[in-house]
Amino acid sequence: MQEAIEYLLEKEPVFSLIIEKYGLPVIPKRPQGFGTLVLLILEQQVSIDSAKAAFLKLKAAAKKVEPEILLNISDEEFRSVGVSRQKTAYIKALALAVVNKEINLESLANKPAQQVREELIRIKGIGNWTIDIYLMFCLEEPDLLPLGDIAIINTIKELLNIHEKEAMAARAVKWSPYRSYATFILWHYYLKKRGRTISY
Repeated sequence: MQEAIEYLLEKEPVFSLIIEKYGLPVIPKRPQGFGTLVLLILEQQVSIDSAKAAFLKLKAAAKKVEPEILLNISDEEFRSVGVSRQKTAYIKALALAVVNKEINLESLANKPAQQVREELIRIKGIGNWTIDIYLMFCLEEPDLLPLGDIAIINTIKELLNIHEKEAMAARAVKWSPYRSYATFILWHYYLKKRGRTISY
């Protein structure tokens, strides 16, 4: 991490200001596998806290967050623990892909990021944001900027006065090969400024 941070401080002065004011960022880590992908589906377009609450209720109802078990839970039961009809369909699509051996989640750790993306994107309900977060949090991919993340977009707009995604991506080229660490710094600023603490 130290090497990445030093590299980024040299490339982008605003990162120095963030770290001087708020300290070093947290490097999020989550376990690989099915359970984390279910949680990430729940986190789409809602707060991490509300998604985690729904995940814990689902886990309590199912006893274990495993593909075979979730496929046998009715849509009504999903709804009763706060999971929307759409996200229920996404979770079941993922579970079915695993059960039918259309994807081997354990094998993803040994594949390049682009191949992981190509395999996961085929599953209904798993888009680039979910894949980016999985790659960064679980597979420790060092060089991603998730431009589907509203907090990242808003923070770049605020700090760098860049308003188009294409321009954001172009600016971030100079942060490579540590764009994930740049993302962690930007999230750190976003949360600290708002007085929020998140347990990843």
